[in-house]
Amino acid sequence: MDISFVKTPAIQDLLDRVAGTASDKGDPRVKAILRDLVESLMVLIVKHDIDENEVWGAVNFLQNGAGEFGLLMPGVGLEHFLDLYMDAKDAEAGKTGGTPRTIEGPLYVEGAPLVDNDANLTDDPDDTDTLYMAGRVTGPDGEPVANAILHVWHANSKGFYSHFDPTGEQTPFNNRRRIRLGDDGRYAFHSKMPNGYSVPPGGASDRLMQVLGRHGNRPAHVHFFIEAPGYRQLTTQINFGDDPFAADDFAFGTREGLLPVPNRQGDTAHIAFDFQLQRADDAEEEAFSHRARLAVA
Repeated sequence: MDISFVKTPAIQDLLDRVAGTASDKGDPRVKAILRDLVESLMVLIVKHDIDENEVWGAVNFLQNGAGEFGLLMPGVGLEHFLDLYMDAKDAEAGKTGGTPRTIEGPLYVEGAPLVDNDANLTDDPDDTDTLYMAGRVTGPDGEPVANAILHVWHANSKGFYSHFDPTGEQTPFNNRRRIRLGDDGRYAFHSKMPNGYSVPPGGASDRLMQVLGRHGNRPAHVHFFIEAPGYRQLTTQINFGDDPFAADDFAFGTREGLLPVPNRQGDTAHIAFDFQLQRADDAEEEAFSHRARLAVA
């Protein structure tokens, strides 16, 4: 059947009723978005001749995999798409430069200890090399950004994050800190080297990747938020450039300019990396997105 079926009066009337377009109550923006979303799904059903069993199979997949939505979003490219879309809108508005943004991922935890520079992120024993990372946080003219807070989080050498570790072995906030920077904008920290991870075996993300003929692996990486008065909040991460999955990250988090190669020396590795922020036009640009995040007292 042709997708023009969706444009027939009966289907269009159904869509109007679904979105409540005849009512002056409710949110007009939500109505318009929901109508277009449902219509797009109808078009997909007709275009690909998706039958009833396949529709309900997809519903069951999403219901059963609800706990992995934070992995499915980057896995299907939607989280990376949001970065590309925001980049394009910035370019239209003449906002260029600065460290590239990239995906947050689902594993940030609010409330990490607030510490001074030269911080140790790792609380638990971990038989692996030590990572030393340092650099500067500057503004668009190279000026040091004063009073910045650098949020850092990463996995342990097994690829597990504290608060999400299936072994339950990590202490709270292991490999997680908020670092208070001084007037010179310099930062430094050390921790035990993280490893990459794969999506949970047999979970929704793993099953989807297998159907698509893809893998569910991420390279070793370190996540960052940077916030500072007068500057746009930055969400980014570095992927280790010598990791075999750096060029094939299942979450599409790898971006040019975010691939430092650690300088490995014996049982240590060193990364020098500078961050550059853009100036904020208003308080909203200084703030974090409204994404729901795990909060721990």
